[in-house]
Amino acid sequence: MNSFWRIFFLEATAIIRSKTLAMLSLASVVWMVVFPWIVKSDGTIEGARELYVRFSLGGVFMLLVISLMASATGSIARERAAKRLQLTMVRPVRYFAIALGKIAAHIAAGAVVLAIATAILAFKADLSRECSHVHSPILPTPREEAEAMYKVYMEDPQSPPELKNVRKATVIRILTQRARDHYQTIPTNGVARWQFFAVDKREGWTQSTTDAKIRFKFTNMHDTRQDIKGTVRWGSLVGEFSSMTRSFVEVPFKEGALGNASPDEGEISVHNTGSGPLMLRQRQDVHLLLPADSFGMNLLRAYLELVAILGLVIAFGTFLSAGLGRPVALFVAMVTLTVTEMSPSVIEQYPDQFETNRIDRMGLAIARAAAKITRPVSALSPLETLSRDECVEWDDVLAKLMMCLLVMPCAFAFLAALMMPRKSE
Repeated sequence: MNSFWRIFFLEATAIIRSKTLAMLSLASVVWMVVFPWIVKSDGTIEGARELYVRFSLGGVFMLLVISLMASATGSIARERAAKRLQLTMVRPVRYFAIALGKIAAHIAAGAVVLAIATAILAFKADLSRECSHVHSPILPTPREEAEAMYKVYMEDPQSPPELKNVRKATVIRILTQRARDHYQTIPTNGVARWQFFAVDKREGWTQSTTDAKIRFKFTNMHDTRQDIKGTVRWGSLVGEFSSMTRSFVEVPFKEGALGNASPDEGEISVHNTGSGPLMLRQRQDVHLLLPADSFGMNLLRAYLELVAILGLVIAFGTFLSAGLGRPVALFVAMVTLTVTEMSPSVIEQYPDQFETNRIDRMGLAIARAAAKITRPVSALSPLETLSRDECVEWDDVLAKLMMCLLVMPCAFAFLAALMMPRKSE
């Protein structure tokens, strides 16, 4: 343990003396102050919030990802090239402690810079503003929905022959990817029902509380300015919505005159009383919003998640540094980051849906493997959730802290410890 702290102190001192910490801190302050002043929002509270959270704080986060990954990829390779690593090993220091100490020092530097940017955001934001727990309706899994649709297509005599001749696995994969965009139509005077998870009272909900809302994002067939009107019921709670210009609506609930059922039953129904049908995607456009805590606590949870993501990136860079020279390690790290960011778009936008080209199938298989094994850093980021005033849940925060800030750094440090003596030889 003493060896770990010695390496941590030495690496942290090196980061400070090289002025890396000072330059990153200065760049973060300038970005947080100047960027919102140069780029104007749309004038709404939501637009300003997105500008400050996703682009200001998000810009600082991406700067740290790139900078600290570049620094981590040279942390061990630089000492090995300068023959300082061999001098370190004269003392009884384990390779694992060397790798883990360097990872921890870079994480600490990133946490400090990110804390400065978060503090600037907190100074500009309303920390007392309320955020909401977000609940989605209970639906079949995308895989289950895809298999049911596949069965319907195969039994339908009007299905095109080219569809029936494609491999089942390919069709199931396409349908699974599109399940998220599956639309549901609510005709005029029609009723749609969704079952939600039982609401945990620890999340701030009691039957006497009526601060719940349901959020819809409607997509009308012909005219986005079409009359949107309806009634929502959740047990004894009701809500009404009416809009001629907006398809994105949040409907607050209130005690209704009808119905004796408890909200804990979980079923919510919407009655379309407008002049035309309504369309929405069940997996994306229907959410139950329950009151949570303040924006300040939400910002703290988002900060912890961002630090955890930095820990994962830094640990990977340090692992590469143990077995490769610095230029090669940096190149591999940047290519890996780019591939993980591009893979989902490549898979989604590939023009041949049925994958008839064999060579392309091989490339798509590699892209899917890369997307599955190394999820994009942006997909892990809580900034989009924070900008929408949705609660960054403690369960997700603790899971990412455990995995990205403890398990993965220790695993990469162990792999680095196996590579360092072989590379030195």
